[in-house]
Amino acid sequence: MKAPGAKVVRRVLLEALGWILVVGGIAGLILPGPGLLMIFAGLVILSQEYEWAERRLEPVKVRALRGAAEGVETWLRVALSSALALGLVACGVLWIWSPPAPSWWPWADSWWLPGGAPTGITQVASGLIALGLLVYSYRRFRVLGEPVPELTNDDD
Repeated sequence: MKAPGAKVVRRVLLEALGWILVVGGIAGLILPGPGLLMIFAGLVILSQEYEWAERRLEPVKVRALRGAAEGVETWLRVALSSALALGLVACGVLWIWSPPAPSWWPWADSWWLPGGAPTGITQVASGLIALGLLVYSYRRFRVLGEPVPELTNDDD
């Protein structure tokens, strides 16, 4: 039998995770990262407790899928997205490797590759997630030819 406090702890942890994903997703709309996907995941978690979050699930899902479909509409977009994701992975590897600051670096050595290996690990992870989402989108919308979801007035 679970302790009565276990349910409260579980709820608090899930709610915190949901909010972290929503806030991280909002940042991901501006910064590199799967912003809409993170917002959607956060709303899925928050929808277990809040009706307002459940009402926002479908519009966010539709917008995320439309963005995924638009990202693979042309070969140029696929190529640029792939190059940027691979560039992010390469930068992450550089951060993890952490070579000394080059002689041409005009600032203090402490400003060369700030954050060290943890920053590099997150860059590599972000690049791999981006590549995975690109493959998923390409397969779903270009290979299988699934229709792109349409926005309705209810989704606004």
